[in-house]
Amino acid sequence: MRPAAPGGAAKSGIVQVTEREFEQEVLTSEVPVLIEFSADWCAPCKQIAPQVEAFAREMSGKVKVVKVDIDRAPMLARELRVQSVPTFMVFAQQRIVDVQVGAIGKKQMFAMVEPFLPRSEGAIKPPELAELMRQGMVTPVDTRDKAAYDRAHIPGAAHMALDEIENRLAELHMLAERPVLYCRAGDKSKELAARLAEQDVPVAFLEGGLLGWESDGLPVERP
Repeated sequence: MRPAAPGGAAKSGIVQVTEREFEQEVLTSEVPVLIEFSADWCAPCKQIAPQVEAFAREMSGKVKVVKVDIDRAPMLARELRVQSVPTFMVFAQQRIVDVQVGAIGKKQMFAMVEPFLPRSEGAIKPPELAELMRQGMVTPVDTRDKAAYDRAHIPGAAHMALDEIENRLAELHMLAERPVLYCRAGDKSKELAARLAEQDVPVAFLEGGLLGWESDGLPVERP
C-alpha cells in the first residue's frame, strides 16, 4: 500500500497520521476511528494491508481508518502505550474504546467498530432478540417464503411472507407480542421496516437476519 501524505487520504481511503494531525483526524472525528499502528519493517502489517484497505473502502463514510507509523510518531505511540505492531485501536467520542494487538482480518475490524456505529431505527441484534423472546416480549416473524421457513426458522417464529405483510398489517400487530421481522440476511426486512416507518407503522427487524442469528450460535428449529 502506498502511504498517503500526512493528514491526507490515499485512494484506499486510509489517512496517514502523525502527532500533528492526530487531534484533527482522530479526536475531533464525527465517526468512529480505527487506527492501525504499524511500521515499514513490519511484515504482518504488509500482509494484512489488503484487508485494511478493503475495510476502509467498505466502511467509507461510516468509519475513518487511519494509519500511524510508530517510527514517525514515536511520542504518540508511547502515549498510547503501543508496544508492538500491528496494533489496532478504536476511538469513539474522543476516547479509546477497544484495542487489539496483532494482525487481524476485516471481520475482526468490523467487530471492533460495530458497537459504535449508528443503528437503523428498529434494529435489534440477535442476542437482544433472544433476550426479548425469553422475557415473552416479542414474536419473531419470518418473512422468507414458506418452503424456507419450513426448512429452518427461529424457534417460536410466526410466518408471514415479505410481499404479503403490507396487506396484513392488522394481522401482524394482532400477534400476542411485539413483532420483529427477519429474513435470510437482514437486508430485505430492513428495507420493509424503513418503508413501514415512512407510513407511520414502526416495526422492528433483526439485524443480520437468520444468518446473523445462526452465526451467534443461537438455536434454529428444523423439522
